[in-house]
Amino acid sequence: MKKFDKDRLILGLAAPVLAIVAAFVLTALVLLATGKEPFHAFAVMFDKGLTSDSQVFILNKATPYYLAGIAVAIGFRMNLFNIGVDGQYRLAAFFAAVVGGAVNLPSFIQIPLIILTAMLVGAMWAGIAGVLKVTRGVSEVITTIMLNAIATAVIGYFMIPGRLAQLHADTNSVSTKELPSSGYFFGFDMGTDGTIWGFIVIAALIGVLYWFGLSRTRFGFDLRTVGQSESAAGASGVDVKRMVVTSMLLSGAIAGLVGMPELLNNGHQYSSNFPAGIGFTGIAVALLGRNHPIGIALAALLWGFLEIASNKLEFEDYDKEIVGVMQGIIVLCVVVAYEVVRRYGIKRQQQKVGEELAAQARKSKQEAAA
Repeated sequence: MKKFDKDRLILGLAAPVLAIVAAFVLTALVLLATGKEPFHAFAVMFDKGLTSDSQVFILNKATPYYLAGIAVAIGFRMNLFNIGVDGQYRLAAFFAAVVGGAVNLPSFIQIPLIILTAMLVGAMWAGIAGVLKVTRGVSEVITTIMLNAIATAVIGYFMIPGRLAQLHADTNSVSTKELPSSGYFFGFDMGTDGTIWGFIVIAALIGVLYWFGLSRTRFGFDLRTVGQSESAAGASGVDVKRMVVTSMLLSGAIAGLVGMPELLNNGHQYSSNFPAGIGFTGIAVALLGRNHPIGIALAALLWGFLEIASNKLEFEDYDKEIVGVMQGIIVLCVVVAYEVVRRYGIKRQQQKVGEELAAQARKSKQEAAA
């Protein structure tokens, strides 16, 4: 049985906790500098976040954030920076909505068809960056950022009445054809508090598969090895180029699921109001959660909490943007806190090694004297 490493657990929790505490302290200073009372603002946020209807909102918001965090984390574990999750999920949701609106099949076929379409589109769009990296040496950061812009242009081209979208005369809005009722995903009715989107179950399943795949399979071991040292992985027989492409495909496939909660549980069509920017939130969520499925889940819930709290602050004469400031500070603090904790961890390991060597030396002297 593997020995429990208390120091590793403490160091693992230290960075995100330090980041959140520092973010609240710095946000309080910002509020004080603008003449606002910080403690009342925090009290308002927590009061709003703890209500039952807010908790439903937080869970629904956290679901796509969690999926985006997992998609980003797959790349991070490989030392790849998939900045293109935002374009991948929007393009995937668009074509999934088009396919879903074009057919009317039984639910057990309709819903998997929509989901698989989204995963396929997301994987293909991310795979472009993976192929360019291994064949031409193009940085995946540059490629995925550019692909975000191209995805926006592709969606804009097809989101014209008469192509793959339609105009609603009563609202003068443009969207894809609405999904048939067989394409509606189930939800958990919480009465007057709202409905928890059923896609949260799929998100939880993705988290379990992510944990199992990375920590309990040969593929996960190879992926983490390549992320730590490509030369060492190559020397041990791992096909580094294939792992890069495979990781980008997997990251893109998960990114394709990010828009599914909104499409299948809420809007049932793709329109100009479809949520954007979730991919970039996923980067912050993955960083805060340290690429661990449980950590990412907690970070996603925190982001959902901050969003619902910001709505209440407006009614208390606080600027709603203060939550955006807090989120930005959290990301900056995470980077700093991780580096501080990493250096402390290295120093702690060196001290342990020194203590063990000193203990062995004393033991050797005692044995020699005896």
